[in-house]
Amino acid sequence: MQTNKKMHFEISERKVLLRLFDIAFILLALYLMDKLFYYPYFNLSSKDYFRPILLIIYLNGFGAIFEIYNLQVASNQFQILRSIILTVTTAALVYLFTPILSPELPKQRLVILIFYFTILGALLLWRFFYVYFLATQRFSQNVILICNKHQVDELVLGLENVDPHYKIIGFVNSDFLAEKDFSLNYIKEIEKDDLLAFVSKNNISEIIIASQKTEGITADLYQHLLHLLEKGNIIREYTQVYESKTQRIPVQYIARDFYRFFPFSRSNNNKLYLLLVSFLEFVFSLTGLFLCAFFIPLIFIANIFWNKGTLFYTQERVGKNGRVFQIYKFRTMVENSESNGAVFAKSNDKRITPFGKFMRKTRIDELPQFINVLKGDMAVIGPRPERPFFVKEIAEVMPFYETRHVIKPGLTGWAQVNYSYGESIEESLIKLQYDLYYIKHRSIFLDLSITFKTITTVLFYRGQ
Repeated sequence: MQTNKKMHFEISERKVLLRLFDIAFILLALYLMDKLFYYPYFNLSSKDYFRPILLIIYLNGFGAIFEIYNLQVASNQFQILRSIILTVTTAALVYLFTPILSPELPKQRLVILIFYFTILGALLLWRFFYVYFLATQRFSQNVILICNKHQVDELVLGLENVDPHYKIIGFVNSDFLAEKDFSLNYIKEIEKDDLLAFVSKNNISEIIIASQKTEGITADLYQHLLHLLEKGNIIREYTQVYESKTQRIPVQYIARDFYRFFPFSRSNNNKLYLLLVSFLEFVFSLTGLFLCAFFIPLIFIANIFWNKGTLFYTQERVGKNGRVFQIYKFRTMVENSESNGAVFAKSNDKRITPFGKFMRKTRIDELPQFINVLKGDMAVIGPRPERPFFVKEIAEVMPFYETRHVIKPGLTGWAQVNYSYGESIEESLIKLQYDLYYIKHRSIFLDLSITFKTITTVLFYRGQ
């Protein structure tokens, strides 16, 4: 079996690594503080075992909200500094004021400051070590593609954009009709007969087969791949890699074999899961409508001066099983904004008023949609509902688009927390990939992830 000398981490492995070492460094720092300087506030004794557990839960929960486990944030020294300060500050405050479970508040403020800066210092020490020594090119994966020549650009960008340490350094052209003099400036074309030597010399971690034509995998190429497999090299199919790296379904590569890639999550028919979701949606909806009632007087006054139109507006949207329903929102655009016909909303849309832009950024404009949730038209989490005009237009050029309608649309969803506003048919394709990923992998854990990311979107003012 071949062993790789070069260390690398998969995305999930790196997230586990971050969480485990966060816990280890924080507990070690607090333990040393107690033993070396007799710091009695935070005791790691077995008698009070629930206290460190509570602290870890808070740090992990707020860490997810403030994105310290987002790999792009974790690899950037400035972004991780901001996120860690927000995480530690929020978690420490909540922990200090948690009754019964946390230690009694000390009389001296210095004790609280020592507790706060011990956690902050330990976490920053470990995370800056990660940024400068682990999130570097020395831990990258070298990868080879087996694909057709016209696919290379799109395939390389699709994977390397989401994981910069996933380096595609060569490809084998599986299009036997391609011209022999074809070459790319930034990626090496490998002859089939040189494949084994190239893999051995360049310490290749994975070989990705992305060819859409089975005849491209010739007998000699097949034998080379078989020898590599026998030597312990990892050979994977592109759609599998794309899905795990991007957390999207690559519908553009599925063609008519969609039934192989859409074994929809069993949660979609799990009665216990659906019952739990329905209960939580009811609680969230009542809470959301209470907030909506609180904001209405303020929004009503602001709407008179800046929006100059009706406070609420309704619009037709497509729901589960293609049923059309009326969605409720606070007004964010000028009246008669579509006098020339329906168009996609854009990031800097001139039809959106200044106050409307604020409401969109903070997602306040969507609070009335909790009425739709109580009526059963929508869920809290799911694909965002689209207008019938756009559904018909997109479905004509995009396979599987109407597959989104197998579950209820949601106020927030996997596409909303991972991608910007869809301003075109092409961008709607990307959002479709996220929506189908959610439908395929729907679970309570994915729902929690979307919830945390939605809170992050509101706190960091990223709404559209």
